[in-house]
Amino acid sequence: MEMFASASFDKTPVMIDVHTHIIPKHIPDFSKKFGYGEFIQLHHHEPGKAWMMQGNKKFREILANCWDPEIRLMEMKEHGISSQVICTIPVMFSYWAKPEHTLELSKFLNDHIAEIVHQYHGSFIGLGTVPMQDVPLAVKEMERCKKNGLKGLQIGTNVNQVNLNEPVFYDFYEACQEQDMALLVHPWQMMGQEHMQKYWLPWLVGMPAEITRAICSMIFGGIFDRFPKLRVCFAHGGGSFVPTLGRIEHGWECRPDLVAVDNPNNPASYLGKFWVDSHVCDSEILNYLVGKLGADKIMQGSDYPFPLGEAVPGELVRKSISDKTLLKKIAYENALAWLNIN
Repeated sequence: MEMFASASFDKTPVMIDVHTHIIPKHIPDFSKKFGYGEFIQLHHHEPGKAWMMQGNKKFREILANCWDPEIRLMEMKEHGISSQVICTIPVMFSYWAKPEHTLELSKFLNDHIAEIVHQYHGSFIGLGTVPMQDVPLAVKEMERCKKNGLKGLQIGTNVNQVNLNEPVFYDFYEACQEQDMALLVHPWQMMGQEHMQKYWLPWLVGMPAEITRAICSMIFGGIFDRFPKLRVCFAHGGGSFVPTLGRIEHGWECRPDLVAVDNPNNPASYLGKFWVDSHVCDSEILNYLVGKLGADKIMQGSDYPFPLGEAVPGELVRKSISDKTLLKKIAYENALAWLNIN
């Protein structure tokens, strides 16, 4: 716990936020360099604000706390957050690009994260991004991330609509085990989003479904059995997986010919074999997750610094969890276990 020795807050001496996003203030024009695609660029249209641009389209407006670590540190102090786990914004994954170009972009992003981690020792913990569409390149970049002090990787819920159970990813999972790298699985390229553009449905409906898709794929594909030392956290409280587990389990029971084709085990038996963050926006759901997944598998996660993230990181956990032992687990102990930090 030396890295957090200087932290001192009213309610929880230490709180690690395992789900936050960061991006460099200035990004090269990769579309121009590579000669194709809509790689993200930042248009700083006024002080402290920038548009994330996909070609000529505005993807999202972001504020300076998305790129300025000093502003992040001030806000962390206000919120009582001791340390942030930082990773890129999922739209930056760019699995759609040529693998060697995604690799170059990944290196740029990972070097930026590693620089912040080293410059602000103890305040930030880094997760890298890798070109998942090319597993050998992904493994090579993962090894470089490890050498640069990052503690894990963030990956998408699918790779160009290929699910995470597929054998093509086995070498990647094996390498994560061997290199002791944690995984954060984050929704992106939400299935069906082209059919539900109105009402922000890709984010409200698609993201919880995407996380459930990833969890079910990994369970039914036997990933947690094949790679028992793999430490995986699913963002957004595991999406709709736990609330719909009864239906998922019933499907396994009534149609094993469709569901149990690669793994005969009850999907409910995997509760407690992976982590989720606390970003569920509801106290009852948070406590429900604790009851289902176990006290050791929930971690503070906010999705900072975005509007759909927790407005005050840590607030939901602090107001929902009265037991001090459980609060310590969710606040930081479970995060240290997931990241394998002593």
